[in-house]
Amino acid sequence: MRIVVLGGYGVFGAKLVDLLTRDGHDVVVAGRSLEKATQLAAQFGATPLVVDRAGDLAPLWAATPDAVVDAAGPFHAYGDDPYAFARACIAQGVHYLDLADDPAFCAGITALDAEAKAAGVFALSGVSSVPAISSAAVAALADGAQIDTISTAILPGNRAPRGRSVVASILHQCGVDFDVPIDGAKVPMRSWSRPAKFDIGQGIVRPGWMIEVPDHRLFADAFGARSVLFRAGLELGVMNWALALFSWLRGFWRFPIPGWLVSLLLWFAKLLYGFGTDEGGMSVAVTVQTDDGWKRRIWRLVATDGEGPFIPAVAARVVLRDIDAIPQGARPAVTIVPIDAIAQGMSDLAVTTERVTEDIHPLFARHLKADYEMLPAQVRDLHDVYGPRRWVGRGSVTRGKSVLSRLFGALFRFPADAADIPVTVTMTPFNGGERWERDFDGQKFRSYLRQHKDTLTERFGPFTFTLGLHVADGQLHFPVTAGRIGPIPLPGFALPKSVSREYEKDGRFHFDVALHAPFTGAPVVHYRGWLARDGA
Repeated sequence: MRIVVLGGYGVFGAKLVDLLTRDGHDVVVAGRSLEKATQLAAQFGATPLVVDRAGDLAPLWAATPDAVVDAAGPFHAYGDDPYAFARACIAQGVHYLDLADDPAFCAGITALDAEAKAAGVFALSGVSSVPAISSAAVAALADGAQIDTISTAILPGNRAPRGRSVVASILHQCGVDFDVPIDGAKVPMRSWSRPAKFDIGQGIVRPGWMIEVPDHRLFADAFGARSVLFRAGLELGVMNWALALFSWLRGFWRFPIPGWLVSLLLWFAKLLYGFGTDEGGMSVAVTVQTDDGWKRRIWRLVATDGEGPFIPAVAARVVLRDIDAIPQGARPAVTIVPIDAIAQGMSDLAVTTERVTEDIHPLFARHLKADYEMLPAQVRDLHDVYGPRRWVGRGSVTRGKSVLSRLFGALFRFPADAADIPVTVTMTPFNGGERWERDFDGQKFRSYLRQHKDTLTERFGPFTFTLGLHVADGQLHFPVTAGRIGPIPLPGFALPKSVSREYEKDGRFHFDVALHAPFTGAPVVHYRGWLARDGA
């Protein structure tokens, strides 16, 4: 079969050319540079071709391809008519695939569905790590069970080659808000924020940051998932935190991404190429409720010997091995091939995969043990955090008036005085603990809870407090028993006093939290109200 790979001398295009020639296809390396196309084609016994996706396509059709793969990108920059090239392929009766990871581009390919069916061809977008491989893994892991949460991460090694299109794509969305399905609701989050750790196997644990991919727009409907999360991370901390800082700055000023900035970051990334390793991987996890309790089923992949950059090309390789198995029409590449076929498509690469199943025990249940069952059902329901959970209700806030109280209130970003305002609390499993985000009518503050030895701690920025969590009279109480700033312990007299409880009233979950300043005991904040599961 004759296959044209547009952008075939780019980072991922070159890997696809390699794989397709191994499979015996007649491959054409296409792009705007004859020199680059010729050099790459010579390595793999392919044919070079000069063609501009946005220009005259006559040389492309003269090559009489059976299928065309667009591996060029960046797909977010395809202009006012982003599907012009895909439409041209359909009009010529040629199958079209792309390696797009841009959410809007990938989801919008369905606009060409009628044209593709009429022409008797397929047009698939996102035939890459996402959503093609990630959706294949999700389908296999679900195995018929109802999915609560999908969480995916891609974590390449630092010595993976970098292309300009990849760098431009990352910078384009860095600092931009996008909608994330969280417990059945669409919640805006900033790209390259909210880091979390992932174990991808073979002792490799790395952080990933939230970024937008097609999975966010497609998987909630495709799999009935209430939450869909995706993170990506680089191996070197300096690069991750530089992007996190850039995201924070751009979140404020919303400045455009000039070409020189892409060039600068690409230069910086290449400067650090010698550090880190050539090992990277991918993790796909689904949270499901089974007859045997809640489980987290994980498919994870590790690529060594610098072969990680082949992974984005594997799904296209698998599709092109049997094009007759792909239904006609235009659509995102969700569950187009099964995970077993993906595994076969990686069989000649330095890649290992495995599946792991973990039991899930929520934080508060683990800590309280038998006492947890003494709590009312409404309180237990709130703390049964098997995946991201959103609870909504109403509340009131009273702030302290003293100077010290105002100082502490501002430091911890507690909400201002208010009566009967909307409240949303989002609880998310996070690195073995939970992230709590409280929103009092747009005034937000967050904390992180986790077990430390036999205690439960809650962290607000640099402040960490030990909670004497206990059940009394059917209520859950949260007194502060110790604290520290960073690693420095706080003496008892410097601790705030917490008179906080959760309880059931009138069939609803209620909260009542009163905090008093250290030294003076002056009120800092008192917030109280009720919550119910969002959408329940």
